[in-house]
Amino acid sequence: MLLKTAHRLASPARAWVVGFTLFAVAGMSAEVHAYSYAAAGKEPLIEGRELLLNAAQQHDKTAMQTELTAIHDELLYLEQNHHVTLIEPLAKAAGAEDQQAINEVMALAYKAEIERRLEGAVANIKDYQTAKVLVVKSKQFLDLLQPMMDKAQWDKADAALRVCLDAIGNPGVFGVGTKAADPDAFTKAEKDVMTALGR
Repeated sequence: MLLKTAHRLASPARAWVVGFTLFAVAGMSAEVHAYSYAAAGKEPLIEGRELLLNAAQQHDKTAMQTELTAIHDELLYLEQNHHVTLIEPLAKAAGAEDQQAINEVMALAYKAEIERRLEGAVANIKDYQTAKVLVVKSKQFLDLLQPMMDKAQWDKADAALRVCLDAIGNPGVFGVGTKAADPDAFTKAEKDVMTALGR
């Protein structure tokens, strides 16, 4: 059931990406490519959650341990850089084959991943392509959090993330349609996202 929920969330995520692609770039093929890359790129923690939940359903301890090992470095990075404890509680949840607990720990990881990507985006705000990919990656994680969040808080996070996307500006084509990035607006919206996520 949880796996089906995760898969169903992929469609709204793509719809959001496509909608913003049209809004932000008015059909520019290079920009569409950036959104496609952001939507389709592999994310170890997204795939990892699905594999862990499946292993728990199947009572497959070997697969569980294999996946915990596979995502260890990603979790360690978040622990060291984003002040969240993940490795020990996830191992405990996995060992107990507790799907709810696995989801709860991964929700913390996803919130940290959003923070990580938005920090990267503002640090690279002069590089439009990189900043935009990082914001859209954040949206992937936010969509997976939706079933685990209060609707009002998720809506606030989603709206603030849209402001982040707008704040990175647009390089335009040969100077036409150029919109300068607004780091201050981005930073404020970034804080709003993280506040809505409880971080």
